[in-house]
Amino acid sequence: MRSRLAPLLTALLTSAVAASVALLGATTAATAGPQSRPAAPPTALTVLETLPVKGRAPMTGYDRSRFGVAWEDVNGNGCDTRSDMLARDLVERVMRDRCVVLSGVLYPDPYTGRPMTYVRGKSVVDIDHVVALGNTWATGAQQLSPAVRERLANDPLNLLAVSASANRQKRDGDAATWLPSNKRYRCSYVARQVAVKEKYGLWVTAAEKDAIRRILSTCPKQKLPTDASLPDPAAWTSAPSQTPAPGSSSSTTVPRYANCTEARAAGVTPIRRSETPALYAANSHMDRDKDGVACE
Repeated sequence: MRSRLAPLLTALLTSAVAASVALLGATTAATAGPQSRPAAPPTALTVLETLPVKGRAPMTGYDRSRFGVAWEDVNGNGCDTRSDMLARDLVERVMRDRCVVLSGVLYPDPYTGRPMTYVRGKSVVDIDHVVALGNTWATGAQQLSPAVRERLANDPLNLLAVSASANRQKRDGDAATWLPSNKRYRCSYVARQVAVKEKYGLWVTAAEKDAIRRILSTCPKQKLPTDASLPDPAAWTSAPSQTPAPGSSSSTTVPRYANCTEARAAGVTPIRRSETPALYAANSHMDRDKDGVACE
């Protein structure tokens, strides 16, 4: 009798355990509810509203040296920060070694929208602090430690290769006093300023906030750039199909100018075969005396 009952008891026990497990799983799923999705990246406009608003602090004590030695090799890759940024932002680069950029093309310059030719030692290209160091000092950087100020001065998030003349016009201006003439780039420009100020705990003035909000209201979905973000020319050029990725050394559509007046307006003259061979090849028709220099 016992031998006949044993299989039946075993089957009943197995069914009871399975039912309990199923009931427990259903209860857990019901209490857990739907799975939460990761939050979408914040927009620049959203983060702008979280920044403190204060007046500019006095510039007392400000000096470039308060931000460490200029262009330190803070990432330890053996190249100074300026060289890193030139290698990141220029195309058609000619390198002396793994760090030193002898020449290249900024295509296009984000501030003016025009191509610029970089030549080491006599360049029309600067590396700009998107939030000027003087502005950071007046909006909270004087309260940061020397080590943090050095990181701020060398942070790729706050650095761009740009037209030297536009950079000199900007000086220490904020968005209320200076904006790039290239209107296509303004949303990206102020979004990067918001990202830098948020990262380092800096504030904005009321006028600055109003100016940034006015720009971002035209592009409310503009994402906040991150440390990993590189400038994307496709977002602010009228000819994205002709725009290489920043830092790319692959083939590039190099601009061809109708005449020297046009080339000078773009800030690329003189065009030397020995320094920018691709640009010279595209514009050799302007080298009238065939000496290897166009628009001299």
